[in-house]
Amino acid sequence: MPSNAENKTQPTDRNVEEFLSQVPHPVRRADAFVLLEMMARLTGEEPVLWGPTMVGFGSYHYRYASGREGDALAVGFSPRSANLALYGLTVAPEAAELLPRLGKHRTGAACLYINKLADVDTEVLERLISAGYAHMTTAVHQ
Repeated sequence: MPSNAENKTQPTDRNVEEFLSQVPHPVRRADAFVLLEMMARLTGEEPVLWGPTMVGFGSYHYRYASGREGDALAVGFSPRSANLALYGLTVAPEAAELLPRLGKHRTGAACLYINKLADVDTEVLERLISAGYAHMTTAVHQ
């Protein structure tokens, strides 16, 4: 991919609450609204829909050694059909200590996946959100 290629996932002006109200699975929809409130409260940011399905709070600028650069959401989530995908929560130094205490989850490249909020300790989740947001929005990432 050329270094000047635009990031495929861009912020949109679509209404976040309208998007979340259309999530078909009732538990996933309810959990998404809890995450919406939680992330807004912890980050102090307004939610923005990035691409068709990612709800983001804050952003950071990245630049790779290849020269590719762009902007991405700092923390956020996507209510997928199989699970809730949470972004930006596994990268902070504190995450290594917090993740084992979270409850039922799995991690991917840069994502944290949970089936439902009832499976996790929400206090630990809040700490992961706060730590992830602080880490992604520091001068190191700007």
